Amino acid sequence: MPALVDTNILVYRFDPRFPDKQRVARALLRDGIANGEVAIAHQSIVEFVAAVTRPLGNEPALLDWPDATREAEELLLQFDVLYPSEQIIRLALRGRATYQLSWFDAHMWAYAEHHGFERLLSEDFQDGRAYGAVTVVNPFA
Repeated sequence: MPALVDTNILVYRFDPRFPDKQRVARALLRDGIANGEVAIAHQSIVEFVAAVTRPLGNEPALLDWPDATREAEELLLQFDVLYPSEQIIRLALRGRATYQLSWFDAHMWAYAEHHGFERLLSEDFQDGRAYGAVTVVNPFA
């Protein structure tokens, strides 16, 4: 069943601090490429680059800028990427008010709702909860 993947899954693929989540993220993305049933929002690529290039306290960033850029380019080639539209932004505004989501989560939900995805794969929402026609699945649960 097609699904929209949230940013955290893209980041965990490179985060050795959480080996179980890293393994799940890698498998999910690998399978998503193979079967073509996973899409990502352009927002996730933007957030991914910001997250993996930010230092982790006293630790270095997960990726340096050249590697993060290369990975973002790969995401653009490997996945169907969804781009914002006026309808998605308006839907996100309504979703934020209706479901009391953060702006970024409301926007991610709006991509899924607008494009007809029944599943949003993320750990940032309540696992199993339906938001409109979209059900959130936490692949790490």
